[in-house]
Amino acid sequence: MSSTAAVTDTASGEPQNLTQKLIRSHLLEGEPRAGEEIALAIDQTLTQDATGTMVMLELEAMGLDRVRTELSAQYVDHNLLQTDEKNPEDHLFLQSGARRFGLWFSRAGNGVSHPVHQAHFGRPGATMVGSDSHTCAAGALGMLAVGVGGLEVAMAMAGEPLYVTMPEVWGVELTGDLPPWTSAKDVVLEMLRRHGVTGGSRRVIEYHGDGVRTLSAMDRHVIANMGAELGATTSVFPADDEVRRFLAERGREDQFVQWEADEQADYDVTEHIDLSALEPLIAAPSSPGNVTPVHEVAGEEVDQVVVGSSANPGLRDFAVVAEILRGRQIDPRVSLDINPSSREIYADMARGGWLLDLISAGGRIHQSGCMGCIGMGQAPAVGRNSLRTMPRNFPGRSGTDEDSVWLCSPETAAASALTGRITDPRTLEEERGLSCPVPRMPEAPTVDRQMLVAPLPAEEARDVELVKGSNISALPEFDPLPEDLDVPVLLKVGDDVSTDEIMPAGSRVLPYRSNIPKISEFVYIQVDPTYPDRAVAADGGHAILGGVNYGQGSSREHAVIAPRHLGLRVVMARSFARIHWQNLANFGVLALECDEDVYATMAQGDRLRLRGLHEALRAGSEVPAAIVSGDGDSEGERQITLRHRLSPRQVEMVLVGGRIAQRAAAEA
Repeated sequence: MSSTAAVTDTASGEPQNLTQKLIRSHLLEGEPRAGEEIALAIDQTLTQDATGTMVMLELEAMGLDRVRTELSAQYVDHNLLQTDEKNPEDHLFLQSGARRFGLWFSRAGNGVSHPVHQAHFGRPGATMVGSDSHTCAAGALGMLAVGVGGLEVAMAMAGEPLYVTMPEVWGVELTGDLPPWTSAKDVVLEMLRRHGVTGGSRRVIEYHGDGVRTLSAMDRHVIANMGAELGATTSVFPADDEVRRFLAERGREDQFVQWEADEQADYDVTEHIDLSALEPLIAAPSSPGNVTPVHEVAGEEVDQVVVGSSANPGLRDFAVVAEILRGRQIDPRVSLDINPSSREIYADMARGGWLLDLISAGGRIHQSGCMGCIGMGQAPAVGRNSLRTMPRNFPGRSGTDEDSVWLCSPETAAASALTGRITDPRTLEEERGLSCPVPRMPEAPTVDRQMLVAPLPAEEARDVELVKGSNISALPEFDPLPEDLDVPVLLKVGDDVSTDEIMPAGSRVLPYRSNIPKISEFVYIQVDPTYPDRAVAADGGHAILGGVNYGQGSSREHAVIAPRHLGLRVVMARSFARIHWQNLANFGVLALECDEDVYATMAQGDRLRLRGLHEALRAGSEVPAAIVSGDGDSEGERQITLRHRLSPRQVEMVLVGGRIAQRAAAEA
């Protein structure tokens, strides 16, 4: 693909920002105007084990012979606890799928997908889609990396473009330098403090300015990663000398290409952050957008501190905790859990002496992987504060239904582990005589590809059979959308419902990720345990009503496939999170938006009536509907208007029952 050699837009002569350059260099269809659907060529894909099994089943259902991307990689990092046969059998299935379809395979324990991919495969100027919402972390290297549902990834593997609504470009200028006791996590927490979990909706966040040069590639990873929590399509940083250095340290300098915005480039939305003015911040339970200065909540008792995850995966993030705790003991009430983000980081923690510091301080060292971030172990006690350097604190995501999870920087985590209370790390200087450590990173970090299994040659791959354990079921086939629908509204939920609430994660549920009938038994159980049984009993389908930002969080398409398996046909909401909205269309579930007054007056138990759906969807954005009150009184029927944002391509996809059915029809 082209680099920044093209200084201006050849069509308009105007300077381009980095996002425009990345999009134009991969544009296959459409005009890159905000709000228009465009199609992009995809260079790389990323899948992980919590979502990858469905992707492999989708590739099998499509009859794909071999992936057609530049590079595709499958990681095992989420479901690492092997309490029975389910997880190890799924790992075998994934490895056989990687061998069969031509993917790189990262074995269990090798590390979290995002930092491992950045270290070994990320390439400036490339596009990538991943079946993990934090795929956007790769923007740290100057990539256009978008988290999507598994089916979108499967289609990219099959050589099809990514269809996406062209976002606005939000230019965030960084100036200054971070003060002591703050770090990159505080930068993205400041963004969340200002704008909440919907601030980045339908936008790409592009960081630029002199302050960017003060941030390492892994610092940028932290910020780009949590752009997902802002609801952004993705985040991007320039590929500059720091990115060149990062690649050179890993023997990949030949893959460096400079990608930066032109001088005088414009942005649809602008923002400025003076890094030198930042202070330690923390997101209180139970939303990443619930951000406050640490000093305002200091003194709250802490029972658990967890360090790790894709949101703070760099060696520096572990080393700074180790150096704050060096020669000291954590508070005896605190469980300090350390999740190294990769085997390479683990090795460098040992080489630098930081691992011994953490062990001596009372830390509990776990295997390299997502672990507590996805509720796979390390669940906190009910109602006891758990501070985590992780990206999300949605209710119950930790594995404990009534959890109390806070999100913070490694500095705040270490200070709080030391004192047993939420602690502004700046107070350690005066109260304990501690200076803010500046860990010295190794000149040559560990580079270890032994647990990255390369794709088989095509001629060998054709003979590989998929290894399916008893827990792996076939991908369900879904029928087309009827012309008319008369369905009950089985569930009404509020704003910011996450996919963790729709389809819980954790060690109890995620092992069934390859078994749709079984995992469907857990849909919405944190909100209404009766929903699965009521959905099965609702012959003829049903609808769900949601508030603002419905379906935020994880990209897991199980949050659509499982309720669709239970009969879900329509979701009405004030607004939708991007990935979940696309996943609904991919599997033939109709996503309709309603006004505030419609939401307020509609009740669980009402019936939704839609007539002439096919014609209405094809004709425009408005869909006439009727609501019948739950008591069945026909005189209570009222007419409403719902809206959709589906493109003509998506309308046809929903009508035939989803994207796989649409592709099959096109090939017939």
